[in-house]
Amino acid sequence: DPFSTESLSDPLPVDALIRETAELVRIAPHDVWFTGSNDVVEEIFRDYESFESSAGTGLTNTKRTENWRKPSVILENDPPSHTTYRRVMTSVLSQRVVRRFTEEFQQRADELVDRVLAEGHDIDLASQLAVAYPLQVLPDALGIDPEGRQYLLPYSNLNFQAQGPRNEHFHRAQAAAEEASTWVNWQMRREALRPGGLGQTIYDFADEGTISHEDAAMLVRTFLSAGVDTTIFGIQQTFVALMSQPETWAALREDPSLARRAFEEGLRWNAPSPFIARTTARPCVLGGVALEAGEKVVMDLAAANRDPRRWTEPDVYDLTRDATGHVAFGTGIHGCVGQMMARMEATCLLTALARRVTSITPAGEPVPFINNWLRGYESLPAHVE
Repeated sequence: DPFSTESLSDPLPVDALIRETAELVRIAPHDVWFTGSNDVVEEIFRDYESFESSAGTGLTNTKRTENWRKPSVILENDPPSHTTYRRVMTSVLSQRVVRRFTEEFQQRADELVDRVLAEGHDIDLASQLAVAYPLQVLPDALGIDPEGRQYLLPYSNLNFQAQGPRNEHFHRAQAAAEEASTWVNWQMRREALRPGGLGQTIYDFADEGTISHEDAAMLVRTFLSAGVDTTIFGIQQTFVALMSQPETWAALREDPSLARRAFEEGLRWNAPSPFIARTTARPCVLGGVALEAGEKVVMDLAAANRDPRRWTEPDVYDLTRDATGHVAFGTGIHGCVGQMMARMEATCLLTALARRVTSITPAGEPVPFINNWLRGYESLPAHVE
């Protein structure tokens, strides 16, 4: 069971078992298919007509069973209606927009790292940097007031826990996020967003008639529920890799322009959002298995990113590797629309740290964050010089 506490605490052997058993395997406890094959994952992403998103991207078939929230108009949608929302978000998060924010984001990263390092040599990379930085810069860019941001992580945690089974982790997250859901529903409104932010830019498309105002609110919600944790945990996985290889940190220290490459390889090495599901929209054959319409197929992206048929020495974090083509962000029409923003955030933070820290080593046992659909840490104690 990939969603048992034991498996979630030590997921890499489970990934390998799924990937190496067969191109498609049945997970009996949940009555769904899994694949860890890079080729099969890419096939599913490309064939969006056979493998739909509109029945939910988690274990629950949301066309048959009501989810805990309304479906996302971009993540849980298919063409042709998906195309309009995708076009809006691609414009809101275009390369030009990301470049406009880069200088400010770098300055904020520099300031944060300076503050943390001023407190001493022993720091927590998870909470003090990987959590604190995205939780500051992305909501600022969206136009959210600082008050109430403590609700972002509980809400996002529930969002991703709910993608998996309704187990103890989901129920605990649901209880912790009751107030958070109320806050997010309030923040989705136009009146709650500051002028000049990306949230108001989304509402501008509603004013033009491209989308409805209700749709604009749902797209703002997507920012709040999907854009923070994944970046946080991607940065954390990169920190873990760099801490375990002093020579790799030395290379980054010598050339901070490698920060983007370091993050990209970190995403490949341990995908922060390891699973994404599709539902068969019609009978088809996948991995040699005949599937009926309405069957769930979960793509184990973390397993695919370590597929030895795709990657040389896949279990090794290698800063010299060209990690282009990893599937941590997905690919095709449903590839993560915010990936350029996430890359920029991570690059700014890693650059700021590399410019100031000569060495970084573990200072205690990491504390994993247990989530059905995410992989990260509650704590990453480190000693820095």
